[in-house]
Amino acid sequence: FTDEELAGYLPEFLAEGTVHDRLVILPLAKSTEILFVNKTAFDRFAAETGASLDELATWEGLYAVAEQYADWSGGKCFFAHDYHFNYFQVGVESLGERFFDEDGLAFGPKFAYAWAPYARAALTGGLWLGSGYATEPLRTGDVIAAVASSASVLYYSDVVTYEDNRTEQVEILSLPCPVFAGGEKLVMQRGAGLCVVKSTPEREKACMTFLKWLNEPERNVDLATALGYMPVTKAGFDRLLPAAIETLEDPMYVSLYEAFLQTRQEYTFYVPPQREDYLSLETRFEKTARLRLTAGRAQYLEQGADALAPLLRTTLAEVQGSYDK
Repeated sequence: FTDEELAGYLPEFLAEGTVHDRLVILPLAKSTEILFVNKTAFDRFAAETGASLDELATWEGLYAVAEQYADWSGGKCFFAHDYHFNYFQVGVESLGERFFDEDGLAFGPKFAYAWAPYARAALTGGLWLGSGYATEPLRTGDVIAAVASSASVLYYSDVVTYEDNRTEQVEILSLPCPVFAGGEKLVMQRGAGLCVVKSTPEREKACMTFLKWLNEPERNVDLATALGYMPVTKAGFDRLLPAAIETLEDPMYVSLYEAFLQTRQEYTFYVPPQREDYLSLETRFEKTARLRLTAGRAQYLEQGADALAPLLRTTLAEVQGSYDK
């Protein structure tokens, strides 16, 4: 690929596939994190409480609404996040602080700032702490909002099946991922890319010809919109995608791609660090945070509202302490 050809791609997508200044993963179809909302259920809640979708644009607002929903609904969760680890790493970085340090996680002041509304919502019942993907509690009505990979639209349905086997036709709305008030509009990038192995010159040339054909903007947009992903070229995203949205028949996909366009215009795609311990840090954090907050939730239910402030401090200290060297 020439420099001119690579200049046609979104630079953050290329950066994620670059290792030691060498492009080793060519982006093919990218995803990001999107806020999915069961608007049908949210509208019922909003009609009685005055809650607004606009409040979900920030993490501070979303978690405040989650607390309000738990109180209004008699203890039901409002929100699920696919990856709690991503909430913190993108959020802390968006606030101008390093999330990682040389040994692992930094746990600076901005981490504590991000912890407070998140843990408060968890302890008071508004944040889902179960395992598995966020698609599941949204499809069963156990939550009515979720941040998940945009590609998970493939697994969503406009029908919610409740615990007692009742079903309800709902409208699933897609919104850009929340951000912290005053922070940078930064959002996770995910998705698929292609690697090429060494071979004969003829086979390598044929491979490059195929990849360039596959990622031609028109073809890449067709592929991406069929799968619920984002195109990877500037021309595909900025020039062709708006017209492609008009051809989509499923309202859920239309909403998703409108959220993609807003994300592309207003956000920067976050490039995760390349470190050997990344997966182990993620796995450990997800398990630790959920377990500590689940135990804290039980204490809150037993001891009442007076226990909230102490639990916010102790759960934070426990998570940080579990990483002490």
